[in-house]
Amino acid sequence: MSLAEIKEAIAKLSPQEYFELMAELHPYPDDEWDKQMKADSVKGGKLDRLREVAHEEYKQGKSLPFPNPPE
Repeated sequence: MSLAEIKEAIAKLSPQEYFELMAELHPYPDDEWDKQMKADSVKGGKLDRLREVAHEEYKQGKSLPFPNPPE
């Protein structure tokens, strides 16, 4: 595939596909805040209770489903 063909294919991508491609080509490194959030939620369990409450409220019909993103 030539460079011109690649550029043409990229130009035809939807906005969502374009952003996904850019994220793959140029990953954004986690900053300190991201690292702390991951540590708190995954390892530390500090956000487990919030997750449980959110799931319970969803089961009880107290929340709305998340809308689908526009295409």
